[in-house]
Amino acid sequence: MDHHQELKVKKISPKLESYFQAIVKANASDLHLKIGSKPYVRVGSIMRHFKESPLLREDVNDMAHSLMTQEQEAYFHEYGNVDLAHEVLDGDRFRINIFRQRGEISIAVRRVTRVIPSFSELNLPPEVSEIVEAEDHGLILLAGPTGCGKSTTIASMLENINATRRCHIITIEDPIEYLYEDKKALVSQREIGIDVPNFRTALRSMLREDPDVVLIGEMRDFETFEAALQASETGHLVFGTIHASTAPQTISRILELFPTESHHLILQSLAFNLRAIICQKLLPCVKKDLMRVPAVEILQMNPTVRQLLETGRDNELGDVIRSHEADGMRSFTRSLFELIEKDLIDPKVAYTVAPNAEELKMMLKGISQSQRGLIGRQR
Repeated sequence: MDHHQELKVKKISPKLESYFQAIVKANASDLHLKIGSKPYVRVGSIMRHFKESPLLREDVNDMAHSLMTQEQEAYFHEYGNVDLAHEVLDGDRFRINIFRQRGEISIAVRRVTRVIPSFSELNLPPEVSEIVEAEDHGLILLAGPTGCGKSTTIASMLENINATRRCHIITIEDPIEYLYEDKKALVSQREIGIDVPNFRTALRSMLREDPDVVLIGEMRDFETFEAALQASETGHLVFGTIHASTAPQTISRILELFPTESHHLILQSLAFNLRAIICQKLLPCVKKDLMRVPAVEILQMNPTVRQLLETGRDNELGDVIRSHEADGMRSFTRSLFELIEKDLIDPKVAYTVAPNAEELKMMLKGISQSQRGLIGRQR
């Protein structure tokens, strides 16, 4: 099915269409619609409301129902929320969550543009490019909280592969967020609820569709993660996302998906199939032409990481990241330091999110943690 056509033929509430136009005009990232409140948009990190009357129940209900298909309506009534997407004529795409709160319908909208930004436009560190350019199979995980830019970073990584490799990329998405045009690669995008009824069905058929690169999306249960491991074990490059605050915590979150008696086997599988964990947080940027920039932590597989996973010592991975930054790894503290050095973020913001504020302070003074106590302040 042509998703571009599917989304454009659907008529939505004129009022909602005007809000979508307002998001684009204001260069906002998010829109929030709630009964009894004025519409809110997020510009950068600031929430601003529209200068209009609070929304009426019939307004919000009409907007919500104009977005949903019959199947999505049924899902919403059963589960109290539904994810979908809408595209407008200028190519902007909106990721939409319709949910109930206090018994009423609310709508949260995130703008996702049709243009896929490059690594440099996203201010991603060079290690991300190096991970993608190393043509190898295995599992690459993007970790971070909701709204931290995981989807955009993965889209940029897949677009890099699309432009540089002759291969077949398959994405399984709920919903599709970016549309890819075939370049050197052939890209097949499957949307849950439109092309395939559910993740389980998509995952079962995935390996029969001759992929080289696979985007599985969010690792939400053990079945999804097992499919990711199986694909990586059989010579595919697999991308996925997971909600975790740090690269080491990602391992703990993975293990939580499985019964305790399986943890040893899962760690063994990760030791041989994990390529990298990229964890990011979005921070407000001090430059007017940039709203937010990512602070990025990177864990890459090496013999030390493999040994720690095999022996169940994943709690020591944070130390490995800090001690192997010359080998393509990157700590959050190092990332914050470099963002400050490039005048992209306010040091005060960096200190509030730094996992080790004292280490960041020492870096800014020209003293790395490994040098502390050995040399005086550099001048």
